[in-house]
Amino acid sequence: MIKARSVKNTFGDKVFLTIVYIVLSLLLIIILYPLIYIISSSISSPLAVSSGKVWLWPVDISLKGYKAILSNSEVLVGYANSLFYTVFGTLVSVTLTVVLAYPLSRKTFFGKNILMIFILFTMLFSGGLIPEYLLVKDLHMLDTRWSMIIPKAIAVWQVIIARTFFQLSIPEELVEASEMDGCSDLRFLWSVVLPLAKPIIAVLVLMYAVFQWNSYFDAMIYLKSASLFPLQLVLRDIIILNTTDSTMNASQLMQLQQLADLMKYSLIVVASLPVLIIYPFVQKHFMKGVLIGSIKG
Repeated sequence: MIKARSVKNTFGDKVFLTIVYIVLSLLLIIILYPLIYIISSSISSPLAVSSGKVWLWPVDISLKGYKAILSNSEVLVGYANSLFYTVFGTLVSVTLTVVLAYPLSRKTFFGKNILMIFILFTMLFSGGLIPEYLLVKDLHMLDTRWSMIIPKAIAVWQVIIARTFFQLSIPEELVEASEMDGCSDLRFLWSVVLPLAKPIIAVLVLMYAVFQWNSYFDAMIYLKSASLFPLQLVLRDIIILNTTDSTMNASQLMQLQQLADLMKYSLIVVASLPVLIIYPFVQKHFMKGVLIGSIKG
């Protein structure tokens, strides 16, 4: 019986591993500390937050911030709007990206190189903010939900990743076999390609969903009605525009300011929840899809 011999690390290897562990530990602390601080501040008392007593763990645990958020109708409307933009916008973006990327991955698609050049050109040279605004205006999408979904429906980088995934994962022999059996292109895409493309679809869903959830600049430009504002725009207004009433005394103003500070941390936690919930479910497919899609990307 042959025993497996373990390779002993040299002194240089041990020093290198020690430095790696120290650097990774520092990076972990740098990343984790802001997250723990925000969560702790969101469940601490307003006085502890405003006086700077919270530096890591919660002090005088209180849920006033979350109660204030749930009682604010603008926050609830913004949350519902962001969910709508994220779900419907991601569905539209993933559908358009797959429909565009799959033909570009096939060798028999006529003119794919010229079409790819035009697509890459838009990534390097954009039309600019004013032409984009005029286009949205001419399409009568100003102050509508479509203005949050259509203008940024397709991202060139995601198209490149999806096209590369289809090139490497869907062999031409499978396409030829389906054509010999009389299968149409649409049927092949629906019945064969999509079931095999779960990893890249998970990647696209996560990328587009995070983008839609965090987007607020388009809302600032295209939306006027407060009933259409996403949560990020409502959050921005609460953080920047702290309104005060001139009839309040000093004590009331101080309490209002403390509550506003507490709401900022609570809103950050609430706004980050959907992404934190989605990521564990798509993590397995996300890593595989990114690795395959990034090859020759």
